[in-house]
Amino acid sequence: MTALIEPFRAISISRLAHAMKARGEKVIHMEFGQPSTGAPSKAIAAAHHILDTDGMGYWESNPLKEALAGRYQDLYGVRIDPERIVLTCGASPALVMALSSAFAPGDAIAFASPGYVAYRNTVKALHLTPLEIVCGEATRFQISAAQIEALEPAPKGLILASPANPTGTIIPAEELQAIAEVCARRNIRIISDEIYHGLSYVGPTHSMLEFAPNALVVNSFSKYFSMAGWRLGWLVASDDLVDAARARMGNLFLTAPSLAQHAGLAAMDCIDELEANVATYRANREIILQALPAMGVTRIAPPDGAFYIYADVSHLTGDSMGFAHQMLADTGVAIAPGVDFDPVAGHTHLRFSFAVSTPQIEEAMDRLTPWFNKRNALR
Repeated sequence: MTALIEPFRAISISRLAHAMKARGEKVIHMEFGQPSTGAPSKAIAAAHHILDTDGMGYWESNPLKEALAGRYQDLYGVRIDPERIVLTCGASPALVMALSSAFAPGDAIAFASPGYVAYRNTVKALHLTPLEIVCGEATRFQISAAQIEALEPAPKGLILASPANPTGTIIPAEELQAIAEVCARRNIRIISDEIYHGLSYVGPTHSMLEFAPNALVVNSFSKYFSMAGWRLGWLVASDDLVDAARARMGNLFLTAPSLAQHAGLAAMDCIDELEANVATYRANREIILQALPAMGVTRIAPPDGAFYIYADVSHLTGDSMGFAHQMLADTGVAIAPGVDFDPVAGHTHLRFSFAVSTPQIEEAMDRLTPWFNKRNALR
C-alpha cells in the first residue's frame, strides 16, 4: 500500500507569498528556515573558477570529506574516518539514507513533537512507523531520557535534533549523555540531526557522536554555511552501515552536486563571514523577543539556537494554517503554521524564521504589531 504523506504546508504559504511578490506587493519571507545571506564570498569565487575550468561530472570530493572530519575533531574532539562521511544532495537525502540503511519496514522510529515535518513524513514514506513523543514546556520541547526509558516496547530508532526545528531548543550535554545510555541499553539506534550546529545563542552545541559513537549524524551546508540552494549535505554513517548508506546514495542520488562540493570546501574557510551571519541572527532574535510581548504573544519555546521562534497563539486561533494565510494577505509577512510540526497541538502555534536581514525583521515587526493588537482587541 502506498504511504499517505501529508503536505509541507509552509510550501503552500510560500507559493502564495511569491505570487503576491510577482504582483508587485512587498513580501517578507519568514516561512522557511533558509538564510537570506547567500553563500560565502570564497565559495562563490570557487564556483566561478570551476565553471570556467572544469567540465565536472559524477564525483565525491575527498578533500571535502577530510575537511569535515577535521571539523568534528576541532569542534567536538571526535575522530572520524573520512570514509564514514557520505556526501549528499542536502540533509534530506542523508535522512533517507540513514533511515533506510538502519531500519526495516514496520520498525518504530521515535521523535519529538513538535518536530520537523519531514521526520514524520519521511518515516511514513519508507513504511516505517512514526512514534511522536509529545514534548512541552516541562522538557523544554525536547525528548528526554526518561521519556525514552518509559517507551514500551522500545522503538528501533530515535531521531534527535539539537538545536531543534521548530523550537530552536538545545539538549544539554548531560541529557545527551543520558539519552545515549538509555538507547545503548535498550538497543535503540540514534539518528542525530545536527543541521543547525553553529547556530547557538546560549553556548556550544554538542554532537551526539561525543556520547554515542555509532549514532548516524545528518548535517548540511544549508544553514550555518548559508548554502541552502546548493543542495549539499552529508551523513556520518556508523562503521556497520557505511556500505549500506553508500549503496543507497549511489543508486538513489548518484553523487552530491560537483559544483556545490567545490564551493562547500571553500566555504569552510569563511568562518569570519559565517560568524557575522550568526551575529545578525542573534540581533534579529532579540528584536523578535522584544516585539512579541507587545503583540500579546508571551508563550514561546526557548529559542536557544537555529533561527526560529515557535509561539503559542491559542488565545487568537485554533487554525494556524488559516491564521497564517490571513496574516500573509493582510501584512505581507509569510510564516509557517504550527500544524506542520505538530499535527495535534500545532493548530494553535506559529513558527517565525528570523534568518532574514535585520531591516526586514524590523519591518515585519512594525507590520505585525498593529495586526496582532487588532485581533487581541477583538477577543
